[in-house]
Amino acid sequence: MTTTEVIRVVERRRKYQWPEAQLNFWLIVMCAAGATQVGVFGYFMHVQAVMRQGVPWIFPYMIATGVLTLLFLFIILILISQRQLLPGIVVLGSFILFVLWLTGLIETSIQLYGPKGSVNSYCNAYKPSSGPSAATLAWLETQGICNDWKAAFALLIVGAVFLLWMMVMAWQVNRDDFE
Repeated sequence: MTTTEVIRVVERRRKYQWPEAQLNFWLIVMCAAGATQVGVFGYFMHVQAVMRQGVPWIFPYMIATGVLTLLFLFIILILISQRQLLPGIVVLGSFILFVLWLTGLIETSIQLYGPKGSVNSYCNAYKPSSGPSAATLAWLETQGICNDWKAAFALLIVGAVFLLWMMVMAWQVNRDDFE
């Protein structure tokens, strides 16, 4: 007599509970921060090309960092839609991006507030005159560029802090330690 042995394999997937409101808020802020970095530093590269000047390494670096951030967010959205967002993927991606953003933050702060010839030292070089003139136009252009630098710097701080926050949040989700 032959006996047939049936082996039943049960595969259980662990479900991770992500805090929806915090995750959505994080995604929106990081999308804005990444897109701002791409836009601001892309504009700076355009100005450098028009002025026929060399391009500092921070400009293409921050464009690449912003694009990688947006790509990471897109991958997270795809994984969320498939309900397969794993904390390990988020921790690893957030750490890599945190290092990139921190590097950009350090270099941007040196360029913006550095000791000699910093961008901020030129922000009040021109004084607007009354009425339309070349001096008023120069002042408007200078103020626009200075405000772009300051916005990029502020969002680099926000992005770095939010990436650090995401690493902590993903670690808490992995431990199922979320309140």
